[in-house]
Amino acid sequence: MELSEYAVNFLVLAGLLLYGVISSRLSTRMNMPVLLLFLAVGIYLGSFQKLDFTLHKGAAVQFANVVGTVAMAFILYSGGLETDMRSVKKIFVPGILLSTLGVFITAVVLAVGVHLLLGWTWAWSFLLGAVVSSTDAAAVFAVLRSKGVSLHGNLASALEFESGSNDPMAALLTIFMVSFLKNPEIGNLWQFAWVFPVRMIVGIICGVGIGFAGKWLFNNAKLDYEGLYFVLGIAVVIASYGVTECVFGNGFMAAYCAGLTMGNLRYNYKKGQIRFNNGLAWLMQVAMFTVLGMLVTFKDLISIPPSGLHTAVWVRGLLLGAVLMFVARPVAVFLCLIKSKFNIRERLLISWMGLRGAAPIVLATFPLAAHLSGNAERSENAVLLFNLVFCMVIVSVLIQGRTLMPFAKLLKLDCPLQEKKRMPLELEDTGTHDNIMHEFEIDKSSPCVNKSLAEINLPHEARVMLVRRGGKFEIPRGDTVIATHDGLLIIGSHDLLHKLAAEYFPGNDYFEN
Repeated sequence: MELSEYAVNFLVLAGLLLYGVISSRLSTRMNMPVLLLFLAVGIYLGSFQKLDFTLHKGAAVQFANVVGTVAMAFILYSGGLETDMRSVKKIFVPGILLSTLGVFITAVVLAVGVHLLLGWTWAWSFLLGAVVSSTDAAAVFAVLRSKGVSLHGNLASALEFESGSNDPMAALLTIFMVSFLKNPEIGNLWQFAWVFPVRMIVGIICGVGIGFAGKWLFNNAKLDYEGLYFVLGIAVVIASYGVTECVFGNGFMAAYCAGLTMGNLRYNYKKGQIRFNNGLAWLMQVAMFTVLGMLVTFKDLISIPPSGLHTAVWVRGLLLGAVLMFVARPVAVFLCLIKSKFNIRERLLISWMGLRGAAPIVLATFPLAAHLSGNAERSENAVLLFNLVFCMVIVSVLIQGRTLMPFAKLLKLDCPLQEKKRMPLELEDTGTHDNIMHEFEIDKSSPCVNKSLAEINLPHEARVMLVRRGGKFEIPRGDTVIATHDGLLIIGSHDLLHKLAAEYFPGNDYFEN
């Protein structure tokens, strides 16, 4: 009995998903972001399996562009959903400068390098600079987690906020330049001075509004089947992008702000939503990286374009990647952080943490999708731009990703990562109770140290559900003695937990989330 084509396709899809799950561990052992592993699969399918999926096929490019756009919306929403506003407030000003002005400066400096090295026009040079101007949070923190370390002070928060919020700026720059190159008669570059703030402000307003609307829906929908709340969550993400784009806003900024808003509000089934969106964002990365890898062929990467340097595409990508890493990114960071509290060592590390990832490759499909139907010269430029961006991303991940932690240690900015095992108990808010479950860390200043639970005399309404000790969990009893670094999982009302944080567990910054 022969396998049908559909059955084979299902087996391939299952294999890709399993590969995506396993590769998360593999990338950790190899100290390499999982991005490269997915791209490798895409390149294999596109180059060696001879699939009809190349840069010169309009339908393929449009498909990749749609997949990348949808995937970026979900990834940005998930990133915002897991961002704590308390950490954002501490680095808001430098973070905003890096994610807006920093992106623009990076694009400008790189455009100068592209113009001088490749001889491109200023418009095409700036388009290439805009496409690769944003950083990738997933790539940065995948490398950090793989080494079991974290960073001093507010470095991690600043990098996380910048990486989550700078993609909309890069997307807006890219889309504006694509429109200008496609039809220069429609206006001039000075329009960007008002187009940018309007679209970003509209995006923020729509994102926050949809975030609050999402909270209201989750609390008031009263759906008969719990699984439908996950469908509702998907609808919120899609609406945040679609509605915003329809009203001349930036959909990517809206998706991030909607996630940021909902991540810092309390609503029904929130914990399940966070886990679901985390997995969904991972699935989107699998699809996006694989499809984008299928657009690339080795033949294109080793070809020698007729204009500019008489070198192969991958060599040009290597040179431009060096300009980006050693000139454009550091210039942008140091200019944006002149008035900040970050010292020289911290600014150097932030400069080197400008890893490029999926976003630039997705943005590189925008000129492809727009110019394939245009004249031959613009079409070839768009193809070359995509291949150059692809090479620059690989260079960034390989060089910066592999040297990130040695550089952090050299600057003495690394510290051990305090990883906690996830509590085996969780209280999901379903709108039927007002209690919250929270884990309190016991430090040496706590009055509970070396006392039993009976001696601590917690308020009657508080219930200690579990005690985390080392990597294990114990069911508490009255004679259980509390030691430094233990974790107490306590259930109670919001006001009660605030009282416990102040009186019994100093050093714990309790926050209802």
